[in-house]
Amino acid sequence: MTTLDFENVAFSYSRDSFLEQIAFSVAAGEMVGLMGPNGAGKSTVLKLAAGLLAPKSGKVMIAQQAVRSYSGKERAKQVAYLPQLLDLQAPFRVSELVRMGSYPQNGSQALTTEEALHIVGLHGKARTQLAELSGGERRRAYIAMTLVQGAKVMLLDEPLASLDIRYQFDLYRILKEIVRAKGVAVVMSLHDLGMGALLDRVLLLKEGRMIAQGAPGSVLTDETVREAYDLNGPINGYLAANRGICRALARPASDNC
Repeated sequence: MTTLDFENVAFSYSRDSFLEQIAFSVAAGEMVGLMGPNGAGKSTVLKLAAGLLAPKSGKVMIAQQAVRSYSGKERAKQVAYLPQLLDLQAPFRVSELVRMGSYPQNGSQALTTEEALHIVGLHGKARTQLAELSGGERRRAYIAMTLVQGAKVMLLDEPLASLDIRYQFDLYRILKEIVRAKGVAVVMSLHDLGMGALLDRVLLLKEGRMIAQGAPGSVLTDETVREAYDLNGPINGYLAANRGICRALARPASDNC
C-alpha cells in the first residue's frame, strides 16, 4: 500500500513553471532518495509532500487523502518534515527541543525523548543548550525531534549536511531500522551518490522534471548522472569509487551498491 502519492503534480513560484508533471509513489517501509543538482526542485517536492506548498495542478496524497486537507495536528501525525535550513540558535535545551516532537502523539509516540537522544548519540547532552552544540550535533538533535514525532512519512531535506561520515551511516542505519520495524516511509534529499546507492529507490530530478526513477543501480548510471549534472566525458571511475565506499561502509552490505 502506498503512503505518499504524487499524481502529475505541477508547481510554480511565479508565472513560470518550476515543477512539471511529477508523478511517483512511496510505499510504507521504503526509503527513497531525491537527487539532482541544486535548483532541480528537491526541496520543493518535499515541501509539497509536507503540505507547506499547494500544487498548481495534480494531487499530493498521504494515506489516500490530500495532504492539505488534514488539520495541522492530524497532518503532523501523518508527516514529519525536517527542512534543510534549521534554526540552530533556538533558545532550548536539547531535551526540550526533542520533546516538542511528541506534541501530535498525545503521549503515545513510538520513541521517548531519551530513546531518540540515545539513537542519535546525544544522550549525554540532554540538558545542554542547543547553542553550545556543534553544527552536526544540532542537526542530530533536530533529527531526534523528528524521530519522536512518530509520523508515517518522514521527509528529510539534506539530513546528512554537517554530519561526518560516521554519523551519516549511523543515521542511515537508524532510519532503516525504523522503516523496517514501524513501516514508516522515508523520503530524503541528498547529494552523495554513495549514500544514494544505499536506498531502495532514487528519484533523479533536473530543472523541475523527473528524468529517471527506480533502483539506484539503474538510475545512478554514467549516462543519467552526466545528463542530470551536465557533466562532460566519462565518469565511470567516480561512480565506481562512490560504490566502493558504499560497499565498504554499509553493514550489512547493500545490494544496491
